[in-house]
Amino acid sequence: MISLKSPEEIKKMQSAGRVVALMFDALQEMIRPGISTYDLDQRAWEVIKENHALPSFYKYGDPPFPAAICTSINCEVVHGIPSKTRILKEGDIISVDAGAVVDGFHGDAARTYAVGKISPEAEQLIRVTEECFWIGFEKAIIGNRLGDISSAIEAHATSYGYGVVRELTGHGIGRNLHEDPDVPNYGKAGHGLRLVDGLVIAVEPMINMGTREVAMLDDEWTIVSRDRKYSSHYENTIAITPNGPVILTKANG
Repeated sequence: MISLKSPEEIKKMQSAGRVVALMFDALQEMIRPGISTYDLDQRAWEVIKENHALPSFYKYGDPPFPAAICTSINCEVVHGIPSKTRILKEGDIISVDAGAVVDGFHGDAARTYAVGKISPEAEQLIRVTEECFWIGFEKAIIGNRLGDISSAIEAHATSYGYGVVRELTGHGIGRNLHEDPDVPNYGKAGHGLRLVDGLVIAVEPMINMGTREVAMLDDEWTIVSRDRKYSSHYENTIAITPNGPVILTKANG
């Protein structure tokens, strides 16, 4: 069932989204060779507590997710688990997915970062993945359909020969971290749910350098590209409004 949000509820989601954005500001300053993903998770916890929020991801799902953020390195698409033994190295890329709850409403976003100097191919993958988001964002207007967002993302990614992950999608968001509707990163323009005022969705391109196919590791959380080539992730929470789409996961919202 689709849950449309009132302007007051969207303001609460902006508060949650602001905490997520502040997490990224703090983590971006830390990401460098030699730091562990556990250290990143501990800093995320600090930002959450400083802003009187709760982590969206901690104890989510089955098995319960054990951390505040997901830290996915290189071929890991999503849901990497922070660990003291996962040390970032020069040339890695790391996707950080983070969520926060304020006044019962969630914000959710993701970014992919370079660790030190990375290859031109990895730089391009990160850049194109973010471009995919913004191209989809432009289609997130009242009267369009979800397929307009999805097809725009897919077309841009595949024009570079990249694989667009299909098993994982964006989603509605609000009082629950994951709500209806699903927001695929592939599809057909003019098809799918019509976008209306008050719809709030997380749009999150997950783009692989090689095959679109993925596999789950034995930890029952981490998803990797099947060919083990790099993967990139970029996400924001978006509100559909009469004035166009609004990013809720920003620090100065």
